[in-house]
Amino acid sequence: MNKQSNVYTVIYIIVLVVVVGTALAFTSMSLKDKQNANIMADQMRQILASVHIAPESDDVIAQFDKYITRQFTVNTKGEETSTDALDVNMAEQVKLPADERSLPVYVCTLGDGSTKYILPVYGAGLWGPIWGYVALDADGSTIYGAYFAHQGETPGLGAEIEKPAFCDQFIGKKMYKNDHFQPVTVVKKGQVPQGDEDYVDGVSGGTITSKGVAAMLDDCLTPYANFLNNIR
Repeated sequence: MNKQSNVYTVIYIIVLVVVVGTALAFTSMSLKDKQNANIMADQMRQILASVHIAPESDDVIAQFDKYITRQFTVNTKGEETSTDALDVNMAEQVKLPADERSLPVYVCTLGDGSTKYILPVYGAGLWGPIWGYVALDADGSTIYGAYFAHQGETPGLGAEIEKPAFCDQFIGKKMYKNDHFQPVTVVKKGQVPQGDEDYVDGVSGGTITSKGVAAMLDDCLTPYANFLNNIR
């Protein structure tokens, strides 16, 4: 066959695409289990971060199993509905009406014997999804710790939600004020919310992302109100 012909070029390209595509598909399938394991380990790491535990990368599963002594889901009535919170896809759940969601709960028992309840949150920032975990004391109101992450917020601006300077503001804030459930909100620095809910300062220059965090906390934590009232 004439290697300078158009037919040869087309056949060569087709064969190359088939070979490369097959190789990539085989590689992807071969690594799928490992990729899923890495995703799960990273989720466990983020959950532990909300209670100020930072395990080594090769010790995440062991630390998760040590400190997360129970996990389950509840409905908006506060009733338990299943036993495996890790199976819940929060990105899918937040698309549903609140009363149709499966609400994950992770129960953490720290070294001093104290119990923390870790609740996941998921929402939208400026450029993509944002998410995190909020850990509450056994009183069902006081925030013990918080961890937030993002997919593509602007470095130095909205991306600052993942930094301790932002997350640590939530420590000690209350979810119940005067026996009324009010998720902590995020406001522009120097301002205060219209209600009496606890609040933290938003990220300077990251107004839209900060508003996204506030909306995420309200949307994702409010459905837990009955559950948290029960453990109070």
